[in-house]
Amino acid sequence: MLIRRCAALWLEPREETRFDLDVLLAGGTGVVSSMQWFAHAPQRDEPMDVDAGDVVLLGELSPLDWVAATPLRAHHGTARVRRLLQLGLLVGSTKAWTTQRELDVRMRDMHWHGLSAVCHARSRWDGIDAAGEVEEAGLHNAEGLRQALGVPPPMLHARLDGGACTALPRMPRNAFDQILDARASCRNFDAGKMLPLAQLSQVLERAFAERGRIHGADDFDVLKRTSPSGGALHPTECYLIARDVDGLAAGLYHYRPGEHALQALPLDEEQVLAGAGKHAAAKGMGALDYLAWIAVGGQPYFADAHALCVLAPRFERNFWKYRNHSKAYRVCILDIGHLSQTLLLSATEQGLGSYVTAAINEADIERAFGLTPWIDGPLAVCGIGVRAGDMQTYELDPNHRAWPRKRQVAL
Repeated sequence: MLIRRCAALWLEPREETRFDLDVLLAGGTGVVSSMQWFAHAPQRDEPMDVDAGDVVLLGELSPLDWVAATPLRAHHGTARVRRLLQLGLLVGSTKAWTTQRELDVRMRDMHWHGLSAVCHARSRWDGIDAAGEVEEAGLHNAEGLRQALGVPPPMLHARLDGGACTALPRMPRNAFDQILDARASCRNFDAGKMLPLAQLSQVLERAFAERGRIHGADDFDVLKRTSPSGGALHPTECYLIARDVDGLAAGLYHYRPGEHALQALPLDEEQVLAGAGKHAAAKGMGALDYLAWIAVGGQPYFADAHALCVLAPRFERNFWKYRNHSKAYRVCILDIGHLSQTLLLSATEQGLGSYVTAAINEADIERAFGLTPWIDGPLAVCGIGVRAGDMQTYELDPNHRAWPRKRQVAL
């Protein structure tokens, strides 16, 4: 058999601390530190414990060149080699290791940059009630943040090493300025009203629809959207959680930009609700409402949106051109930013509430929509809906455009 290392791997030395009463009684601090190695492979959901001997073996092997297994077993031990093969950190050439090898080949064919792949994998959440944790820590308002974290960095930044300033002319405001000033992240949606399908349709068309195409070469067409995209590749897909849209059945959808259409997707209610029992705040929710709630990290004001748009790049589309490129993942993140801003301004122009958040439970979204994190994993969620008549949850609206002098709550 031949062996090589998996395609992408990061070995992390992490300091672990524990309390030891004997050390305290002997006159020490009671805190004992030790170093532990963890192996991060993007295709695995969690980091894996490894020891110093594993690190030595993994460090000796190439992710490209195959070597004979027999000398490795003789030098490092059969048990160690077998365990690393089982974990998928080593890849074997024989039938016994087909599953691990095929997964590794699929990862290689994606052309991820190694560090970006690890960053993407390890920054995902699964079942986190982030809003509940923030409130429990007292960090849900300005006073709590200031008390816990101290003085924030200055709101405005001035370079002390610079020269004179040149005042720029202020131009007359027009209709576009009014839209820009009116945009504010909505945390107050009207649960008693339905979002008209026509309004949702216009927002989706402006943000995601095909506005034209160019035939570049055989099997290579280039899409035109209203937002820019690195290499004109437009890898980002929009998946919809439709809750209260007039004229559209509640459920899951995939937006198809070429046809400007929503394709219904199956909703496995049992799978979606599998983790709901551990969250007291989710008690009594149906599958769709729970998915909306957990998708946005337990932020109830965002979960109330009439429609939630999951933005998930097809990394393969981008990495086809930018292979193993250190900037390729950053370009995908920029893609999300461009599209979300277009979506938010389009919603604002129609008088709708909207938001974008990256505080999402990617793993829960992936399971619901049948996505694979390193193939087409979500990076953000946008919400669209009808604004409530009163502000119950605070919104940052200093221009009083979204809330013109209505009753407001404290920050």
